[in-house]
Amino acid sequence: MELNEDVLADVRKRLRRAQGQVGGVIQMIEEGRDCRDVIIQLAAVSRALDRAGFRLIASGLEQCVTDKSEKGAADREQLEKLFLTLA
Repeated sequence: MELNEDVLADVRKRLRRAQGQVGGVIQMIEEGRDCRDVIIQLAAVSRALDRAGFRLIASGLEQCVTDKSEKGAADREQLEKLFLTLA
């Protein structure tokens, strides 16, 4: 996949943030923190991952599924399937 370096940098930043949040959730569980607090943080992790995925979609999902044999025409069904994977 060849996406703009700014997009990739943003996605990496989002994924690193989510990685840190997952570590925080694990620590919260180990410390016996309140269930509501853990769930709130899990929701934040989920949103961070969703945003990273949607950023990729917005920036060039077509490149991921382009069939070179058809002169760059992306298959609409494949695009929908990848989009719904994140939805």
